[in-house]
Amino acid sequence: MLLPSTAQTVRCNKCKTMFKIPETNEQYWSEGGHGNNSGRMGKKVTAGISVPNAASPMSDSKPNPWASIGSGRHQSKRAILCGVSYKKYSFKLDGTITDVNNMKSLLVEEANHPDLIPTKTNMQKALKWLVDGCQSGDSLVFYFSGHGLRQPDFSNDELDGFDETLCPVDFKTAGMILDNDINTTIVKPLKRGVTLHAIIDSCHSGTILDLEHVYNIKDSAWVDNKPPSGVDKSTSGGLAISISACADNQMAADTSAFTGKEMAGAMTCILIQAIQAINKITYGRLLEFMHERIEDASKSGCLSVKDPQLSSSQQFDVNTTEFKL
Repeated sequence: MLLPSTAQTVRCNKCKTMFKIPETNEQYWSEGGHGNNSGRMGKKVTAGISVPNAASPMSDSKPNPWASIGSGRHQSKRAILCGVSYKKYSFKLDGTITDVNNMKSLLVEEANHPDLIPTKTNMQKALKWLVDGCQSGDSLVFYFSGHGLRQPDFSNDELDGFDETLCPVDFKTAGMILDNDINTTIVKPLKRGVTLHAIIDSCHSGTILDLEHVYNIKDSAWVDNKPPSGVDKSTSGGLAISISACADNQMAADTSAFTGKEMAGAMTCILIQAIQAINKITYGRLLEFMHERIEDASKSGCLSVKDPQLSSSQQFDVNTTEFKL
């Protein structure tokens, strides 16, 4: 099993036991699992590390999964996929885990990793990790499926007078994550040549990154979303693009209308269908596809009308620019 060179733990695909990877400067290959004493071990020149037979089950000590990756090989593509089900509460969501699994399948195929609880602290650490050490040519993705809310804005940063928020699993005690903080954490640090896509399937998510330009699909034009206060919400030369489930004053939908069986976020499901159905799809065609599918579902009584939103740190031609993650 090959793992990233910075990996600290691995889960056995057979017995699901978690193992620590011993600290070593060598890279190994191994024949035979951890329960096979006949396995052989040796060096292998490869961009990764396999698990030596000497690996031992994890103790209670937990490695920091959001440690800086600066000491390892630079990864030009990174993604954070966050789904919050709130399963212990009355406001639980049934489709968010399906959304994350579908997004993961769209982006990559890889071995299972230890689960991380989407608490406010973990989410904040993950967002910092996402942009840490970013370089020109990097492509970053932040995906969130869960509850979104909004609250009054007292800083004169919002045209509609409300801050948009994301709700971690512990938001009732730890609080929500505000759009201002998301902008500061993952938009501001983007260097020239770095592209970030945020795909947010939650209520009130239209301007969740506080980006300065919002695309109006009806008028086929970009609308100025700069804060009335004049505070700078731009990047450090990079490009931030957000695709969200609905406008700031709308509710997103968790539905089986587009799967025929399991519950899933409407926007996530349609976005994946569009990417898989249309080769080299542009941002404009993606928006059209999503609006068309939602309108069709609304006419059949399966879903109320939502308006998927596109916002960006820079204006661009949506009809000629290809959508790439």
